[in-house]
Amino acid sequence: MNQQKKVTNNEALITFQNVSKSYNNSLALDNISFTINKGDVFGYIGPNGAGKTTTIKILVGLIRDYIGGVYIEGKDIFNTRKEIYKILGYHPQEAGFQSWRTVKHALRTFGRLSGLKSDHLELKITEVLQFVNLEEVRNKKIIHLSGGMLQKLRLAQALLNDPQILVLDEPLSGLDPSSRYQVKNLIKSLSLRGITIFFSSHILSDIQDISNKIGILNKGRIIKIGDPNELQSEFLIGNIIEIVYSKAGNPCKNLEHIDGVEKIELGAPNKQFIHLEVNADLDNTIQKILRSITDQECKVRNFQILKPSLEEVYLKYIEGDIK
Repeated sequence: MNQQKKVTNNEALITFQNVSKSYNNSLALDNISFTINKGDVFGYIGPNGAGKTTTIKILVGLIRDYIGGVYIEGKDIFNTRKEIYKILGYHPQEAGFQSWRTVKHALRTFGRLSGLKSDHLELKITEVLQFVNLEEVRNKKIIHLSGGMLQKLRLAQALLNDPQILVLDEPLSGLDPSSRYQVKNLIKSLSLRGITIFFSSHILSDIQDISNKIGILNKGRIIKIGDPNELQSEFLIGNIIEIVYSKAGNPCKNLEHIDGVEKIELGAPNKQFIHLEVNADLDNTIQKILRSITDQECKVRNFQILKPSLEEVYLKYIEGDIK
């Protein structure tokens, strides 16, 4: 696989336009629309049953009876599936590996189904196994693989055709911390090679340090899309200022009386958390806090604004959607 520098631009590669899908009169996707640009790592997050896998199955062609349009490079996937399969790799939540096959045999079978020629296929099998660190188990039967090895094998089969787009459905599900770390690093490495990645999970921490764009899905509806910083900044959760004082000094007094301050919370003996009101003038309030610190001659070692965590933002959006 050729090394290349990560490229992200504003050219839409994948477009979902007013897509809906029902199962037995139950709406799984409700008029969703979003775009993924070339080079993006798009984290698709939502509770179990939100519609993530349905979205993915539509994109990779496993579901064809839906309303709306899905486009790759401006071409409707409904009419250009053969072209799309050549540039798309798919890591399903559960890949149908036959347990009696060896790792090498399973990849050879998937490669042939993808139309790869035998001479090229053997080279690709070696290449992808080396990339996912499974070269040593190439002759091992699948029934004897650990959960982490199985997820790596699913990723390996998705990479056989050198995809420009990689679609990963819950690739970290059920992994122990060590395997989770390894698979996340593999995904980061693929992103740096310029591959556009669509990555679903129901656990925010799985995607927050990988994705440059996050879509929050609930009950079949997109309720928010943005980059991690936008999600943290746009949602009105009151800012928190952390002040760490010198160990020899005492926390400043009476800061709770400053306009814009909602409450003061003590951390360690030398630490304060100042919770600001949601609608407070941030710059004006900070200026008053700093003036009070200076007037009291408090010895400050660190002063910083703490943004709400992405986990808090995600939960607020989901809770708001439920209401």
